[in-house]
Amino acid sequence: MTDQPPTVELTTEECWALLHGQELGRLAFHLADEVHLVPVNFAVDHDRRLVIRTAEGSKLLGLTMDADVAFEVDEVVDEVARSVVIRGRAHELHGAEADAVDQLPLRPWVSDARSVVVAIEVDEMTGRRFALHRPWLQLRHPDPRA
Repeated sequence: MTDQPPTVELTTEECWALLHGQELGRLAFHLADEVHLVPVNFAVDHDRRLVIRTAEGSKLLGLTMDADVAFEVDEVVDEVARSVVIRGRAHELHGAEADAVDQLPLRPWVSDARSVVVAIEVDEMTGRRFALHRPWLQLRHPDPRA
């Protein structure tokens, strides 16, 4: 057993370090009177904005109609989980700002056209580290297909 508390707040720098080390997060946005949550590839730019590429569709329409968004990324390694939640505002990047994103490690996992670049300006960021206690893992049965 450890003497550390089960939940610890991450510092701002620890939050940014986690974000820099990940490439997949979840974006929550409004579309009309609904809230949508979608997985997105992302990167952090030199202005500490989250940037994503998207295509024309409901995600871009939602971000255009209401710029308020939430974003979450997490990581589980052994018996420790970390999570960062961001609230911010999204807007489309154009010209040199959009071109600069080509220098970031932002590559979609699927090969369809995602030519619109969106930046999320961070208004609020929180992060937590969790010491996991998962005794049920020993109860899992191996996947027979593996």
